[in-house]
Amino acid sequence: MKLESFWLDTAPTFNGAEEGPVDGRADVAIIGGGFTGLSTALALAKRGATVVVLEAGRLVGEASGRNGGQCNAGTLQDYRSLVDSFGVERARRYYQEFTDAVDSVERLASEEHIDCDFNRRGKLKLASKPAHFNKMVQTFEALQADGVDPNVELVPPDCMRDEIGSNDYHGGLLQTTSAQLHVGKFGSGLAEAAARRGVRLYESAPVTGLHRQSGGAWRITTPRGSVDAAQTLIATGGSGSGPFGWFRRRIIPVGSFIVVTEPLGAERLGRLLPNRRSYVTSNNIGNYFRVTEDNRLLFGGRARFAMSNVKSDRESGYILRDSLVRAFPEFADVRIDYCWGGSVDMSADRMPHAGQHKGLYYSMGYSGHGVQMAVHMGQIMTDMIDGNEHANPWGELKWPPIPGHFGKPWFLPAVGAYYRIKDFLY
Repeated sequence: MKLESFWLDTAPTFNGAEEGPVDGRADVAIIGGGFTGLSTALALAKRGATVVVLEAGRLVGEASGRNGGQCNAGTLQDYRSLVDSFGVERARRYYQEFTDAVDSVERLASEEHIDCDFNRRGKLKLASKPAHFNKMVQTFEALQADGVDPNVELVPPDCMRDEIGSNDYHGGLLQTTSAQLHVGKFGSGLAEAAARRGVRLYESAPVTGLHRQSGGAWRITTPRGSVDAAQTLIATGGSGSGPFGWFRRRIIPVGSFIVVTEPLGAERLGRLLPNRRSYVTSNNIGNYFRVTEDNRLLFGGRARFAMSNVKSDRESGYILRDSLVRAFPEFADVRIDYCWGGSVDMSADRMPHAGQHKGLYYSMGYSGHGVQMAVHMGQIMTDMIDGNEHANPWGELKWPPIPGHFGKPWFLPAVGAYYRIKDFLY
């Protein structure tokens, strides 16, 4: 069993990173080489800007390359809760932004000829309890009544066998335009596209200092040298070291873990997952899974409320294998080929946050929907950096620090216990 991301291990190698020192000037410096940073860099370069991307490790090596490969329309929150929090108009607008984000991924892959196995197979949210399906019915009715999403369908309990060969679920809510892709291939293709347009991409260049210059410019320091930029975007998420404490206090990095099986064969998978959708269960501490293009089953979840490391990844792999077999007893004999962990950057309201702080642009907090939202926000951040502040769909959201959170998520075990109790009771 390899303790590394299946996506990163099977992606084309990107060899276009800069080998020399970090130096010179740029119109825009982007700190963070995931989907947010690369998407923004590419969009800016297309408009003629000179751009530098500084990545502490490997491009697309963290959340962008360590997720479940799902590209889902619709918000993480139940639509009705969005209406309760923001009213119908804003809830509809936020929901549509997530749906548009899937289009952004497809459009960018097509325009840049990125072969990343993009397919719109739909996302099926699975009711883990009968009461959860009742809530799905209410959500479906609200989406239809407000004219928000015509691409959502209910799958009643007696039709579940058409969708999934498991007795664990009690109906579902299907969003038909959601997609899936090989995020490693997409990330490598995104980096290649940016490099072709002159973006300077630096790996192993962690930012250690940010110094405001006259006129609003910034000098950005790394162990490999410094670069001066007229404008700077923070696209790191909330985790990692460096001078980003203001952002870390507003993000909770939650560990998420994934296993991938050996190839299982199309016939076997066809009996249990005939439509090869992206699947998400309805529990707070639930699971997500899908079939890869080479007929493996990817199965993930928050197996432990801990950060990813070798010990956590290995222990989580055993927990996830047990969960996989409970859902699909037929897979009890399968071999696990890959197991890895990553960090999901959760905001307290589970909404994206973007804007400016003390002259630094930022976009982060995608809360488990980063594949599509990070790519989509690249275009939006480009518009903002170009001076169109009205482009920001999240500008009305307040973003206070999380009380008691100073960068290290000491409270994760308590959060995990709370959600386990909720799942048991409800």
